Amino acid sequence: MLSRMIMPILIGLLGTAVLAGLGLWQVQRLQWKEGVLAAMQAQLDAPPVAVPAAPDPVADRYLAVTVAGRFTAEELHVLSGSRAGPGFLIVAAFVTEDGRRIMVDRGFVPEDQRRAPRPAEAATVTGNLNWPDDMTASTPAPDMAANIWYGRDVAPMAAALGTEPVMVIARAPTGQGVTPRPADTATVRNDHFGYAVTWFGLAAVWAGMTIYWLWRIRRRSA
Repeated sequence: MLSRMIMPILIGLLGTAVLAGLGLWQVQRLQWKEGVLAAMQAQLDAPPVAVPAAPDPVADRYLAVTVAGRFTAEELHVLSGSRAGPGFLIVAAFVTEDGRRIMVDRGFVPEDQRRAPRPAEAATVTGNLNWPDDMTASTPAPDMAANIWYGRDVAPMAAALGTEPVMVIARAPTGQGVTPRPADTATVRNDHFGYAVTWFGLAAVWAGMTIYWLWRIRRRSA
């Protein structure tokens, strides 16, 4: 009988070890992702500084900044939504006091306010740097004639507005009826806990099925 159990035991041990190992790997990934999110949140919450001369899309992502200058009335409209209904994010050209042209994601307006006048005016913007890329393989190309974009993509938007590929996501109101949509970590996926539970659950099922298999072998041999 023992010889008949060797193979099921080996299969059971190997399968359980592999599945449990995948669960432990996901626990490690969870700890890593939580560290990343904590670092991102620290950047988001830090006291604002001046926009760097050459911001790095990796090192300066979510960097808290403040910048004075003026909006130029040039803007792009990014299709978005809220609990109240559909609308648009207003991404505007902004000229800083030292002459740089950058972009400011001012926030959200309802659909009926998309074409409301937002004339050029001086402003001080507090927010966070970001290089959002909302585009996927299924995202339509922007309707340039209608000035409707279906996601934020820094490089093409900068080319359209004639600015540096630098975007500040406003975290405080910039006026003219636009509601800020501050940058946050909510869109960063962190599914590792669920994956770990799944792998550990599969390991338990595998072990249980192995025990049942061995019980069946023993019963037939009795």
